[in-house]
Amino acid sequence: MEDKENKCIHEGLITESLGNGMFRVRLDNEDLILGYISGKIRRSLIRILPGDRVKVEVSHYDPTKGRIIYRLRNKDKDSKD
Repeated sequence: MEDKENKCIHEGLITESLGNGMFRVRLDNEDLILGYISGKIRRSLIRILPGDRVKVEVSHYDPTKGRIIYRLRNKDKDSKD
């Protein structure tokens, strides 16, 4: 599929929850974008809350919006190494 080549994947932090499955996401490069939940996450009933780390697929054509494709696992601060 050609449209996969036009998207780049970033990691970011959910800062604000908006209505209708939309979120304000601060990317690791400090850009603030509007993210919406992908259909696969919506079907799997995965809950995304402010403070969660996510992977976002951003198009080169509109870098202000992105599709949340994965919620990263939170690493415990008190984990035993």
